[in-house]
Amino acid sequence: MLLLSGCGAADLPLAGVRAAPDGTPYAVFRPCGDDGYRGPALDGRARGAGKGPVTTGWDVRKDGLRGDADFPLFDPPAAWHARHRGARHLLPRHRYVLRFGHYAGGGSYNGVVEFTGERIGRLKPGQVWADDRAMSLAAFERLAADSC
Repeated sequence: MLLLSGCGAADLPLAGVRAAPDGTPYAVFRPCGDDGYRGPALDGRARGAGKGPVTTGWDVRKDGLRGDADFPLFDPPAAWHARHRGARHLLPRHRYVLRFGHYAGGGSYNGVVEFTGERIGRLKPGQVWADDRAMSLAAFERLAADSC
């Protein structure tokens, strides 16, 4: 079991992006156990923009989300009522951050993955980008479970 310490939530490899057989990128969330989460979001910024404006992505303000999620990257579940901005596809020369958070006392964490459209475009069907590398879906599932 991973012990979390400090004042902030730990970033854990509980979020990933996979490639569907037709090449469509999918978001994959694996919160710990039955933990609820909030604040799922996808932020895309032009590379080199630093903390500049988010030019593409979505965010969700709904509370009470639970369980694993697997959905097209730019089409979160309708029940989440996502607020979209910009293009609804991966843009060249953009850096993306996909995340969600679980905030509960000393057991707070963020599921987070950073990637580029080019990296996701090179994934083979069934592969997941997480923890700064490509891996099989089974390897991602083990990584997420071991991180909890």
